[in-house]
Amino acid sequence: MLIADLGDVRLHYRDEGPRDAPAVVFANSLGTDLRLWDKILPYLPGGLRIIRYDKRGHGLSSCPPAPYSMGALIGDAERLMDHLGLRDAVFVGLSIGGMIAQGLAVKRPDLLRAMVLSNTAAKIGTREMWQERIDAVRGGGIEALADAIMERWFSRAFRETVELEAWRNMLIRQPAEGYIGCSAAIAGTDFLTSTSGLTLPTLAIAGSEDGSTPPDLVRETAALIPHSHFEIIRGAGHLPCVEKPREYARLLTAFLAEHGHV
Repeated sequence: MLIADLGDVRLHYRDEGPRDAPAVVFANSLGTDLRLWDKILPYLPGGLRIIRYDKRGHGLSSCPPAPYSMGALIGDAERLMDHLGLRDAVFVGLSIGGMIAQGLAVKRPDLLRAMVLSNTAAKIGTREMWQERIDAVRGGGIEALADAIMERWFSRAFRETVELEAWRNMLIRQPAEGYIGCSAAIAGTDFLTSTSGLTLPTLAIAGSEDGSTPPDLVRETAALIPHSHFEIIRGAGHLPCVEKPREYARLLTAFLAEHGHV
């Protein structure tokens, strides 16, 4: 296990592939850990350096007291990439990971040559909505929200499979403090203005059955960035890399190839 000690937080990460290969950094969603990406890895081309990490308050990373700011989450990604000596990487962010990608692209354009905004937006929900969720977790733990989250995360067909139990368990076993902290970060984030100033190559991916960031919301964010490319994965919800890993990997591989990253 690899741990990056960044001072105020310690991040668990995986660093796989040749150290001198083109780097792809993956940032996962609220309530998941770096295993979110497991199913797409066998379908990605060889010769990549794949970095995945657990954001603060999730997985095996440390869990500082809530609330967190989006600036802190962006700073964590920035410091991890500096720690690993990464430059000119492609950053793939899903949901809150996609918000981190947008903020990092504004703050440190030297780190990113391109980004993938998956099932995310420049602004997700309202402060009031997120406060209701924070209050529910404070009162009854993540379990209080788990069934409703599964409905937003996955298509009806996937929710009828036995695999759903594993993802529900992943969710409820995240630290409540970390879930609350990251919820507060999302609540306080509006990147509509800053994202509209970005020009780096961008692929936006939506799931047709996504109940958290519906396709139109993802499309609107993609439209802020000139020459971005938007794709919908049919029959998938908020985590299309889980439901449709082969199709997700195909889109990602084509994007990497288009921009000379494979």
